[in-house]
Amino acid sequence: MHQRIAQFAVTVLDYDDAIGFYVEKLGFTLLEDTDLGGGKRWVRVRPPGTAEAAILLACATTPEQAASVGNQTGGRVFLFLETDDFWRDYEALRSRGVRFVRPPSEESYGTVAVFEDLYGNKFDLIQPRGSADCRPQEVRS
Repeated sequence: MHQRIAQFAVTVLDYDDAIGFYVEKLGFTLLEDTDLGGGKRWVRVRPPGTAEAAILLACATTPEQAASVGNQTGGRVFLFLETDDFWRDYEALRSRGVRFVRPPSEESYGTVAVFEDLYGNKFDLIQPRGSADCRPQEVRS
């Protein structure tokens, strides 16, 4: 049997604001933005260079859904964005105004920093140990 997670939903307050953040600030690819009528849209994004799982940006339509916006996991890191070059992507995200809430650190599993999306959901930007040189450019010999 072969199974995979194709996509998962992230509740948002506004489709266009969410697209702006994920596409313009994070550099994700907008895969689809289909009007389903009645104010509902099917909006999917994913990181560049991957064919893996996509994020479905789902606009909150009930008070319960609205309460989950920005708190998908009760304050824990929600998504883990792996990269092949931590410092390249860290600096690019910072330059586009992404807010990091924990600075870069070297951990046993790799180089990591925590940032938030436009609503406060936490992401790890992580370069797993052994995937490439994790040191800043100025430290490399």
